[in-house]
Parts: sequence; structure tokens; C-alpha cells
Amino acid sequence: MTTLKIHNIESAPAESKPLLENSQKAYGMIPGLHGVLAASPQILKAYQQLHELFVSSSFNENELTVVWQTINVEHACHYCVPAHTGIAKMMKVDDSITEALRNETPLADSKLEALRTMTLSIVRNRGNVSKADLEAFYAAGYGEQQVLDIILGLSQKVISNYTNHIANTPVDDAFKSFTWKK
Repeated sequence: MTTLKIHNIESAPAESKPLLENSQKAYGMIPGLHGVLAASPQILKAYQQLHELFVSSSFNENELTVVWQTINVEHACHYCVPAHTGIAKMMKVDDSITEALRNETPLADSKLEALRTMTLSIVRNRGNVSKADLEAFYAAGYGEQQVLDIILGLSQKVISNYTNHIANTPVDDAFKSFTWKK
């Protein structure tokens, strides 16, 4: 049972209606998360903008998935892990990457593992990463832009993960086959 209302286009505040219409057009449905966020047009707009900004960051599909899922799993988000499993499949990310992230096992690709490790360090240490963490990340082939892009992705995931915890947002039908529990 949810603790926050899941809006549709009809029940949403006026400022959220066009944002939900955009979700409907983009995804062929209104994701439950978007329906919950619609209660505050500002947070729904911020989430959608952060998503677009992160997708257009310096990361490719595999790297986007590593950042998103590392944060989702660390935050134990019952909604976002299945959703991003489905999204990873749509983006043609190799299932071995997704499964390693879901199961919290090291990634076979050392560069992606460095990205996962840095993302975890940023999340767990609330941005207080060590010089050694940064040096290891840079040695793997990443730079300052990617450190900042992780923070951008984290900004998006804080909105969704925390909202889903409070709302207990039901997993959308499209992603139920990817249900996950920490």
C-alpha cells in the first residue's frame, strides 16, 4: 500500500499535467514514480530535467547503468532496481553487467568496476572521497567531468529512491518480471 498518492493526468495539479503528458509520450505510460512526483510540479520537473541531463552526460549506456544501479542497489530501492533493469535491457546493456550490479558482485570490466567503486565511495562517504579514490578512478581512464557526472546521476537517484521509499511506489507492470529485493 502506498503512503503517497499516485496521480494520473486527471488528478494531478495543473502544472504537473503537461509533465505527465510528456512521460506518457516518452514511455507509453506514466511511470508510478512520475505519478507520485506529480504532487509537486517542481520535483517532477526537476527529476525529468535531471534525467535528461544525466542521459546526455559523458557516460555511455553501460556507464549510465552502472551509476544508476549502483546507487539504486546501495539505497535498496525496490522500485528503481527493477525499472533500471528493464531500461538497461532497452539500452542493450549486457545482462552480465546488470546482474553483477543487482547482486553486488564485481564487474568483469575493470573500467566499469572503477566507476562502480567511485560511485559507491561518493554515496557512502557523502562526497568525502579520498585522494586515493580519485587517483584510482583517474587511473582507470576517467576524469573530473565523470566525478561530477556521477554527482549529477546521484542527484536524480536521491529524488527517485527517497520518494519510492516514502511512497512505497508499486513496481510498474512493465518491470514486475525484474522484481528485486536487497
